[in-house]
Amino acid sequence: MDFFSQLKATTQKNHSLLCVGLDPDTSLLPSGISLLDFNKAIIDATADKVCAYKPNLAFFESKGARGWEILQQTIEYIPREIPVIADAKRGDIGNTSKAYAKAIFEYLGAGAITVSPYLGYDSLTPFTKYENKAVFVLCLTSNQGAADFQLQVIKEKDQERALYQAVAEKAELWNTNRNIGLVVGANYPSEIKSLRYKHPNFTFLVPGIGAQKGDLKAVMDAGLNTSGHGLIINSSRQILYSSREKDFAFAAAATAETLRCEINQYR
Repeated sequence: MDFFSQLKATTQKNHSLLCVGLDPDTSLLPSGISLLDFNKAIIDATADKVCAYKPNLAFFESKGARGWEILQQTIEYIPREIPVIADAKRGDIGNTSKAYAKAIFEYLGAGAITVSPYLGYDSLTPFTKYENKAVFVLCLTSNQGAADFQLQVIKEKDQERALYQAVAEKAELWNTNRNIGLVVGANYPSEIKSLRYKHPNFTFLVPGIGAQKGDLKAVMDAGLNTSGHGLIINSSRQILYSSREKDFAFAAAATAETLRCEINQYR
């Protein structure tokens, strides 16, 4: 099953557009629990409440070879029917991207990856050629520095628009295998609305809800497609660190359920 079919099936089964970001910061984990056991407990507590999981590779890579092993074991532990988005933000010249794609899709077995479009179409082709996988292109990110480049107005063939809009337009052209989505931060609801109008068929991966204080209602109003889908609402820290005590998994489940219900009331 390809990524977007898997996403649709899990969304319907769990009645959820919620994605839990697995960003395990060992300095924030409850005392006495290992990184892998923490991840497993979070997955057990939330698997019936999500449409996807999004492990952030940096939190695993920073632990060296053992961290990479834990990442692989974490992905293997996720129920097979739930799609996995590797938050890797890769993007390089062709041969390098080819190696990245093989590592993420074949070795780790992730169903999707986040990528940077800065090097252009040939840097993304090694990812998009995996037709059953999904590629989420960084379009308008949720960090403050996004304004440095992504909101800047550019001129091309006498047409002026923001760089993030040009990225979305290019992504449409590159989407020959219908497996591209966009990453758009929750703190830009008006931009999300514009992107949805111009790109009705894209799925948006939306970080910034929760700890980053994105406006959930505004995002839902702006970003849902006509069938009430088209959004993957990610939350990481808000769920993972609902409690730093022994009840962390119970607290994570409660927070995830609350957020899932809040999302659904705006669908």
